[in-house]
Amino acid sequence: MPGSPDRSRSVSLQDVARHAGVSGQTVSRVANNSERVAAPTRDRVLAAMSALGYRPNVAARALRRGSFGSIGVVVFSLDSLGNVGTIGGILSAAAARGYAIELIQAQPALAAGDAVASAVSRLDQDAVDGIIVVIESHLMSAATVGFPPGMPSVLIQSGAGDERPSVTADQERGSRAAVAHLLGLGHETVWHIAGPPESKAAELRRLAWQATLEEAGRRIPDVHVGDWTAESGYRIGRVLAEVPELTALFAANDQMALGAMRAFHERGRALPDEVSIVGFDDMAEAAHFWPPLTTVRQDFGSAGSLAVSLVVDQIEGRPVAGGVHHVSTSLVVRGSTAARPPSPAAPTNRIRP
Repeated sequence: MPGSPDRSRSVSLQDVARHAGVSGQTVSRVANNSERVAAPTRDRVLAAMSALGYRPNVAARALRRGSFGSIGVVVFSLDSLGNVGTIGGILSAAAARGYAIELIQAQPALAAGDAVASAVSRLDQDAVDGIIVVIESHLMSAATVGFPPGMPSVLIQSGAGDERPSVTADQERGSRAAVAHLLGLGHETVWHIAGPPESKAAELRRLAWQATLEEAGRRIPDVHVGDWTAESGYRIGRVLAEVPELTALFAANDQMALGAMRAFHERGRALPDEVSIVGFDDMAEAAHFWPPLTTVRQDFGSAGSLAVSLVVDQIEGRPVAGGVHHVSTSLVVRGSTAARPPSPAAPTNRIRP
């Protein structure tokens, strides 16, 4: 049909102009929502766009306007409680600010730094306004990623400690609250199941546990190291259940606390009558453990929301402080903690009359 575009190629602005009988400049104004087009002409151009299946070149429009309306997010895994909650917070906050999200999972086959660099490169090619990377510091060094020059960016859960804005929960405050809670219940000291040593979050929790005991003048028990799983908490719990003087335990996350609770139950050491346990995270199931788990709540959704605010402020030209931005934590007291049990009565050698 004469005047119809070749359907084997994409429809151009000039194709729409010919179909609508207007200039290319008029079509451009309509595509960019300019008010300098009369309503009848606008309607004719929009009808031509619809009939021909015209899609504006988003990248070109963004270059003219200086914004793509999109934020790229790099994540290593969606298997963890923290990452799922964080991504949910990012999606909600971005939608509220009028930004779309492009989510990329870093390639697990690559070394961590290379995987992040590859994902960031893909996002840069896809034309995003800013990038959020959800990753712990032991998996990458921010200095090696090679963010595009001038690209607004934020790291979550990184503990990077450099000039780039990063978001993390206040691990120290939450851990200190957990240990202080147990000491306040009269326990002489608090044992600890730590997370893996390469984890910045686990190390901060361990250091805060130790510092709180030292400041209170209490004995520092040996640390037992898990891998965040309930299985590792159960394995360590079977060992700790054999320690008669243990009456209080702080586990570095709820899953390890759950495993330890099972081990103590199996050994016949009642919770919380004989042993009190505190976790960290406040996973959704924590309130339904038996007994319900006292734990430190960190709001992963708030971390995602704060990261969006920081990256959008950069995109829109507002000043943003570098370094770590903390999300608050809070202790949630439930049924797994109670006052220290009384010491067994000492045997007497009194002779009966």
